[in-house]
Amino acid sequence: MGNCFGKESLHSDNFATPGRVVGSAPPQPAPRAAVPKISGQGRSLGGGQASDTTDARAAAAKAAEERAARASQPKGKLGQALAKEKQQTRIGTLGEVSRDEQRRKDADGVAEARNYN
Repeated sequence: MGNCFGKESLHSDNFATPGRVVGSAPPQPAPRAAVPKISGQGRSLGGGQASDTTDARAAAAKAAEERAARASQPKGKLGQALAKEKQQTRIGTLGEVSRDEQRRKDADGVAEARNYN
């Protein structure tokens, strides 16, 4: 059985190729060249001189602080609305929901009285 989407093998018959004697080892692959050892400090991408890791850390920290400062500033109308919503406490949120519900009930009562008369 095989996969119906698979490719047909080169040798459709298992006995089309010469086999090997029981107990013999499989053929060995060709030897590969050794990987050269790297000595010393590596180079950073983009060319130039290898920089000190403390300079890279300082640059990364500075960039992160700048991103955090930009993210904290509200952007446009939606950003201001989001900032206002984030400042609201749980009690403030529940109070606002309660006031909205009370206004809805009042409007329903007025509409019902109008329809009754």
